[in-house]
Amino acid sequence: MDVLPGELCFKIFHLLDHQSLAAAPQVCTKWNTLTCDDELWRKLFEDRWGADAAAFYAPEPEGSRPWKDVFVVQDRCDRYGLGVRIIREGNDYYLIYQGEIQSYLGTSSDAKDAQPQSTEAAEKRQISDRILFFLGDLETAYANAKRVKA
Repeated sequence: MDVLPGELCFKIFHLLDHQSLAAAPQVCTKWNTLTCDDELWRKLFEDRWGADAAAFYAPEPEGSRPWKDVFVVQDRCDRYGLGVRIIREGNDYYLIYQGEIQSYLGTSSDAKDAQPQSTEAAEKRQISDRILFFLGDLETAYANAKRVKA
């Protein structure tokens, strides 16, 4: 794959959906570099959500944020909505708000053979603790906002 001309690679990339394009960097170093192209992700964004949405969500000032990041956030909004959510991507848990990752909550391993049960249980307990602490902070903030409003 390293010997393919860059122009041919871009033509291939333009035919891929976002999931395949996200996996393409694993093919080789050259594809890893080429798949970071801003124009490629802008076009993919425009193909999926339209020119109006691309104009609305365009990074301002231009180049301040890669189009790949804009695409990932919009895709996450489509999948999870705009509110506060706790999501799992792979083995990692995140707190998101309006599609943006706000906090990393931790990881869990599905492979029971890879780690002893006690370590896996400890990891899950850490994630649960972080979620509970966040919910406690959220309740406190809500109570304070309610008090100020009254």
